[in-house]
Amino acid sequence: MNKSELIEHIARQADISKAAATRALEAVIGGVKTTLKKGGSVSIVGFGTFAVTKRAARVGRNPRTNEPIKIKSAKVPKFRPGKGLKDAVN
Repeated sequence: MNKSELIEHIARQADISKAAATRALEAVIGGVKTTLKKGGSVSIVGFGTFAVTKRAARVGRNPRTNEPIKIKSAKVPKFRPGKGLKDAVN
């Protein structure tokens, strides 16, 4: 399912227009991005938790030349599924 299919699904399930569903989805995505950018986490009970973790700096290898290269440390978004989502999938 891609973003436009998700918008259509939201519009049908909530009995709202596609424009309203688009605004709702964008608001949710924007809220998650803003919270993660501030270093917080977003927990949706029964679905999962979005959080930011730090990846340490490390030395990698250039696959073409096999030379070592430095890879900077980075903040990485992570998603940990909740029990409800795990149960729904299994």
